Amino acid sequence: MLFISRFISLAYALIIAIAATRLSAEVFFADGIDFLDYIRIFLLAITSAWIAWGGSMAIGGLFSDRPDPLKNPEQPLPPISEARRTAILVPVYNEDPSRTFSHVAAMVHSLSLTNASDHFDFAILSDTNKSDIISLEEEWFEKLANEWGDKSNIFYRRREVNTGKKAGNIEDFIRTSGAAYEYLIILDADSLMEGETLVHMVQRMEANENIGLLQTLPKVIRARTWFGRAIQFAANYFSPSFARGLASTQGEEGPFWGHNAIVRTHAFATSCGLPALKGKPPFGGHILSHDYVEAALLSRAGWTVIVDPEIQGSFEEGPENIIDFAKRDRRWCQGNLQHTRLVGAPGLTLWCRFTFMQGIMAYLASPLWALFIIASILAPTLVETTTNYFPNPGQRPVFPVSAETQALTLIIGVLVLLIGPKFLIVLRGLLTGENKDFGGTLTALWSTTIEIIWSSMFAPIMLMFQTRAFLEIVSGRDGGWPASNRDADTVGLKESFLASWWISLTGIAIMAACWFLAPQLVYWFMPIAIPQILAPVLITITSTRSTGKFASAVGAFWTPTEYAPMHIMQIQETILQQWRANAILSDATDAKQNDSTQGSDPDHSIDSTTHA
Repeated sequence: MLFISRFISLAYALIIAIAATRLSAEVFFADGIDFLDYIRIFLLAITSAWIAWGGSMAIGGLFSDRPDPLKNPEQPLPPISEARRTAILVPVYNEDPSRTFSHVAAMVHSLSLTNASDHFDFAILSDTNKSDIISLEEEWFEKLANEWGDKSNIFYRRREVNTGKKAGNIEDFIRTSGAAYEYLIILDADSLMEGETLVHMVQRMEANENIGLLQTLPKVIRARTWFGRAIQFAANYFSPSFARGLASTQGEEGPFWGHNAIVRTHAFATSCGLPALKGKPPFGGHILSHDYVEAALLSRAGWTVIVDPEIQGSFEEGPENIIDFAKRDRRWCQGNLQHTRLVGAPGLTLWCRFTFMQGIMAYLASPLWALFIIASILAPTLVETTTNYFPNPGQRPVFPVSAETQALTLIIGVLVLLIGPKFLIVLRGLLTGENKDFGGTLTALWSTTIEIIWSSMFAPIMLMFQTRAFLEIVSGRDGGWPASNRDADTVGLKESFLASWWISLTGIAIMAACWFLAPQLVYWFMPIAIPQILAPVLITITSTRSTGKFASAVGAFWTPTEYAPMHIMQIQETILQQWRANAILSDATDAKQNDSTQGSDPDHSIDSTTHA
């Protein structure tokens, strides 16, 4: 079955590539043949195959209809062994500790409602290196431990030197404390998981001793801006189908996304040691996209690595604006391009090598599309061609195809590949009843349509960010590992302009080049150039909470957790609000006490009180 799934997906991508090659050859060669035509045909074939490969994952997932294993287990799972313990690891790096620790408190509470909470410990692994945040972490951990330490063991450890970033942080914990735990549940600072889900994951590991890693599909929650809500809707509505297709294609050589997953400590410790790559960053040094490498190393050692998108109760928070999204994407780009040095590592399975190539292609696609755009604009002017009405001797004449028809044919083909799977997901939701969780089929269709329009505007902007990232990395520029600002939303127009002025100039250059070199293509390149020209404005507008509220008001991007928030989400929000309210009250009390003790002069005291 696994072979059939892989064969169908690869065959689908290959067929689309062949069709794109043939179609583009007929279009581009109709008015003569030149070297840019061959370049465009090659670029279109590669990028079309890549789009088709992603579409095949979604289409494959449409035919998967597995129930939630928490509610409908295929077979009873064994109880957790008394002798086996699980550590829930929460790596943090210059995060807001009140928010992160409220997530921990909520998970402690949720676990306390199960009958297996005694089997779990929480370990907050800090790599924070900013002195002010270090102090806050210590203060908030004391509060966390005082309020919730009676329900679970909660530990805090901060490294002075954060060698290896997150992967090194976890490796250090395994080296010093891993022997005490049979399993490790690895989270991010913004992860949130139901207690029932945490218990189920351990039971799955207990039921199958061959599983080295079990990955869940985290659902994005709590988005407040237009951009964040669009990402949240896509992650909740489209991603399950893509993940089901991925699961059926990868089988027991599945992915690791670095968080919201459980690993068998022994398997991870003996298989996943990550050496520093020779040379300097960006291609040398510590491996940034360590998760895919760790999954490949587990597979190499014979362990089963699976993703189960049907496991519910696994959540995360996403970026709320394009700038933060692009910063995170820049780090992923560098990490994935590092994999060019690992594709040929000894002992890896063929599929794991192919997975590395997919990750590389994810960031190579944008520069390839950029080259296709450039070649399409230059083609009418760089090479003079003579129309050949009889390219095939002895056959009927072939009349030249207009530039407008060329552009229309290509755009329609690409759009079908891009948006077709999304509308098929809406159809599946209608047939299965899943659309009810998203407000019904009409609401889901409306949200899908708005998301397609927005992603079509967002794509040309991300094309530029990814292309620049790719060029910076191949030229030797290290992007590092910037801390995530998980509370960031509104981006001012000045900040947007400073971050994207060069994208606006690129859009202007595209329009100018079309106007002077290929005026017949002006209208067809407007969907690419106009969003780029307006990039600063789009970045700012879509980062505001007011546009997020507008999307909600018009019925767009609604997700199940907004209609019916999960219990753990409500608990976490309540804890966070109480903590922050108490902190504000405490600060106000301290300030008042300081004012009242500034000297014994009555006039000074009266003046201070009046001032307040």
